[in-house]
Amino acid sequence: MTFLPDQWLPQADALAGKTILVTGAGDGIGKAAALSFAQHGAEVLLLGRTEAKLEAVYDTIVAEGGVEPGIIPTDLAKAGHDDLIALAGELSSSIPKLDGLLHNASILGDRKPLAQTSAALWHQVMQVNVNATFMLTQALLPMLEQALLASVVFTSSGVGRRGRAFWGAYAVSKFATEGLMQVLADELGAISNIRVNSLNPGAVNTTMRRTAYPAEPPTTNPNPEALMQHWLYLMSDDSKDINGQALSVQS
Repeated sequence: MTFLPDQWLPQADALAGKTILVTGAGDGIGKAAALSFAQHGAEVLLLGRTEAKLEAVYDTIVAEGGVEPGIIPTDLAKAGHDDLIALAGELSSSIPKLDGLLHNASILGDRKPLAQTSAALWHQVMQVNVNATFMLTQALLPMLEQALLASVVFTSSGVGRRGRAFWGAYAVSKFATEGLMQVLADELGAISNIRVNSLNPGAVNTTMRRTAYPAEPPTTNPNPEALMQHWLYLMSDDSKDINGQALSVQS
């Protein structure tokens, strides 16, 4: 069931004055979220590994009259603790606060039995989906604390809530994502202005979904743009009382 209030619709300026960082902002859900946040008044910081894709999102936001976004080319597969601390330092020198953080960047890894899973690819999935996510969140917490109300959203998956054969490192990484969300939300809930939740998009027409299910017609699933009210709600102040929840877009 949806977590949106009945008949909730975002105001045109629902995110005005907010600065929101989106990882994996060059494609799929991350791109759709970045565009939607900008359309509702936010300054969006676009983080991803492919600069050309980020530039295309930047161009669209500017062409639509949105607040000029920032571009942060970053390969999370290679980013270490010092890299992400330095990134946070650069951001804090130019912007006073961070109102939102959407962790959307993920990689799929092997879709095969655990017995046949590549150890190298396992480590890479954990690096992008878990380790870099943790390190970036930790580095950005001081900026999130400067916001009046801040929202952190971790992108989850149905296979991160109930394990499923042949989903390997990806499923395990999403279980870890849920744990990271719960621990951080419990730590911050009573002492901070930061709320932390996870969001399972369900089946969406993205490159990752088409890779995971190559025989499935793409039109079977909704496009990311059709679902954006859920992300808008979690980044808006209307969701200020939601913390520590494992939420789903589709039932």
